[in-house]
Amino acid sequence: MTISDPTLDSGVIAADVHPLDPLSPAEIEAAAALVRADARAPAALRFVSVELGEPPKSDVLAYAPGRACERRARAVLLDRDSGDCIEVTISLTRSEIAGWRAVEGAQPSITPDEADECQRVARNCPDFLAAIGKRGVTDPDLVMLDPWSAGHYGEESAGDEGRRVVRALAYARAEPNDNGYARPLENLLTVIDLNRMEVVRVEDYGAIPFPPEPANWTSRYVAPSRPAPSPLEITQPQGPGFSIAGREIRWQGWRFRIGFNAREGLVLHTVGYEDGDRLRPVIYRASVSEMLVPYGDPSITTYRKNAFDVGEYGIGVTANSLALGCDCLGEISYFDAHMVDSEGVPRTIENAVCLHEEDDGILWKHTDWRTGETEVRRSRRLVCSFITTVGIYEYGFYWMFGQDGSLELEVKLTGIPSVTALAPGDQARHGVEVAPRLSATLHQHFFNVRMDLDVDGPGNSVREVDAVSLPPGEDNPHLNAFVVRPRPLESETAARRRCDPAASRYWQIVNPGSLNRTGQPAGYRLVPGENATPQARAGAWVSRRAGFLRHHLWVTAYDASERFAAGEYPNQRPGDDGLAQWTDSDRS
Repeated sequence: MTISDPTLDSGVIAADVHPLDPLSPAEIEAAAALVRADARAPAALRFVSVELGEPPKSDVLAYAPGRACERRARAVLLDRDSGDCIEVTISLTRSEIAGWRAVEGAQPSITPDEADECQRVARNCPDFLAAIGKRGVTDPDLVMLDPWSAGHYGEESAGDEGRRVVRALAYARAEPNDNGYARPLENLLTVIDLNRMEVVRVEDYGAIPFPPEPANWTSRYVAPSRPAPSPLEITQPQGPGFSIAGREIRWQGWRFRIGFNAREGLVLHTVGYEDGDRLRPVIYRASVSEMLVPYGDPSITTYRKNAFDVGEYGIGVTANSLALGCDCLGEISYFDAHMVDSEGVPRTIENAVCLHEEDDGILWKHTDWRTGETEVRRSRRLVCSFITTVGIYEYGFYWMFGQDGSLELEVKLTGIPSVTALAPGDQARHGVEVAPRLSATLHQHFFNVRMDLDVDGPGNSVREVDAVSLPPGEDNPHLNAFVVRPRPLESETAARRRCDPAASRYWQIVNPGSLNRTGQPAGYRLVPGENATPQARAGAWVSRRAGFLRHHLWVTAYDASERFAAGEYPNQRPGDDGLAQWTDSDRS
């Protein structure tokens, strides 16, 4: 079922709306109307986003049902004539503009509308038509363009300084339903000015023949390779075990709120755990703050492929409408997400968030071999998820709540690999040949998760815990002794940390003012999953732009303005606008 939006009623703001509820279509429409009516609104206006202006944390924590709260919207705009990025704060409660400022040198994320318009622009460019003609393409309507973010590459970017540009890569379908990604128009790069919607230049580094085989993936082309498995039914005759009130979820002691915006997609708010009559806070806010996909091919059109998928495109605005039985299985509840298009018109992504329970194997089991008694506790988890398509890739984000008080984020990657065409006789040096003369480029995916932890309230500390072998001697006469040593991280510089599998390293987030019955501070163990380091060298521009890659863990003082790991506007920025810069002040 789809959950109704609690902010929808005959007026703009419903009486029972919570301060953290995402904007409704009516609120988005009202905010856009106020922007358009303002005398400062540019003639060539493009809306990038309109989303909830989250209230100060103190106001949210002081909120009680029935208590009035100001509803604010935050809009990011583009003046296509001047190229200015504009931030606007709108009071929906008072129906007025509360703040308006131009952000110097900023380029907001690339919008879906801009991506669509790029194809039309290129197909009307004589230089582009000449370049695809050299490669044997006679029907430009069969050409697909992927508008890759331009990034920043020092002197190479100087010629495009001040422009809002993308570097588009092209592919050609053999017929309208073909998978064009199997037919790259290799060594062809088209630079497009998004504000003027014109081709700046076409860079042609020499044609390479198309790979010889198609690689279609839809069922119309692909015969079943094996019999389908027998049907799998998941039923809960008594209904799901969770309850929903507006955007608040309750399940097995857990209580939290679901938010959603164009940039981060799913956001968890005010996560807590019920302990008797007491709600014990765990996390105030958690989201995927940034995602970087750097490629390892130095060829002329590929080395610039370093996409910041959250900051440069947005994983919320590109979210899928999920389908029961395909994306989600079982007793499902869905939540819609409300975005805005370039004209300021509300756009709804139906069934953007999926909520369901899963069996999770055994939570606990023991057999007493003396008495023959065996007891088993099966594990169940609550999964809150969404899936987004950014170009060729699909990313599934799954926040999983456990009955044991654990909380885990799992990211699943699928879709189509990014490929390049090989010239006859060439070998795939910086990729894997996945089909004749078609190389899937080596690359990495890095995800940054930003969490404002409030374990049992404010005043949390972070401790690094290593397993340490004791030196030979009285404390270790048999050479087998080891201990775990927690070390407080007392400053931001000291808290720039890396994983160390040799020390079985993990971190503890503890509240020194809240002790358990053994006198230990209440806390959570933070255990990163598989963590790689970037293969790009320190001097590479992608490494400069993604300072958050330098360490696996960053601990910073909470500041709502420091939410994004690569900075507020990473698009075409040289870098160090995020975590690396913020922590230079070395706050305790």
